[in-house]
Amino acid sequence: MSSDAPVVIHARHLAKAYPLYKDQGAWVKQALFGRFKTYSRPFWALRDIDLEVRRGDSIGILGRNGCGKSTLLQIVCGMTRPTKGEIWVRGRVAPVLALGATFDQDSTGRQNVLIAGAVMGLKRAEIIAKFDSIAEFAGIGAFMDQQLKHYSTGMRTRLAFAICAHVEADVLIVDEALSVGDAAFQRKCLDWIDSFKKQGTLLFVSHSLDQVRRLCNHTVWIDNGRIREQGEPHRVIQSYVQATRDERDDVGRFSAADH
Repeated sequence: MSSDAPVVIHARHLAKAYPLYKDQGAWVKQALFGRFKTYSRPFWALRDIDLEVRRGDSIGILGRNGCGKSTLLQIVCGMTRPTKGEIWVRGRVAPVLALGATFDQDSTGRQNVLIAGAVMGLKRAEIIAKFDSIAEFAGIGAFMDQQLKHYSTGMRTRLAFAICAHVEADVLIVDEALSVGDAAFQRKCLDWIDSFKKQGTLLFVSHSLDQVRRLCNHTVWIDNGRIREQGEPHRVIQSYVQATRDERDDVGRFSAADH
């Protein structure tokens, strides 16, 4: 990792809990009487995460489903707040999957480009100037003027990635976004990420270990909400693969428990 570059993401003792309810009745009681009593138990998606990312780093984040990877990225891009700990992020963040999840389904692709660009801090004139290039990158043709509710998952991802590729971000967050694209679009995105890495910082979540090896210079393995191992990608990936072979996929990790 870049030891002399400025820090762009700093997380200390980061933790995130979500309430789990025994049944719908408990949820209703919490809504009515939550000021006096708690009717839920916490599920700790993240536990005591310390992470420092410097400008120019390319961080691959590994872990089984439900380990806390996406929760960490949601905190980094401001979609949710931590329950404990602190985090600060310096620079403009472009979250590919998070952006696609917040599109307005009743608006057209063109309208969503304008909305998303504004949310990311671009002026309307800047967005309009970049629109043709965004449309070309997305490659969805006439669907750009159709409502998003008529898009496939892959088409929404194409649009989200195309927007993020044009906002001149300091930090790019990619959370399994390439897994829903076809092979040609994946190659286009991977080539663009290779170019972005020359001046930007990357947080990359994927179950494709080959993509992590290709794109990342540092890897963080999250297990049960904690950082289990981090370091050089080849070594961490080897440990992770071995663990997935040797350790049972325990459903108990999705249970509520005290922090």
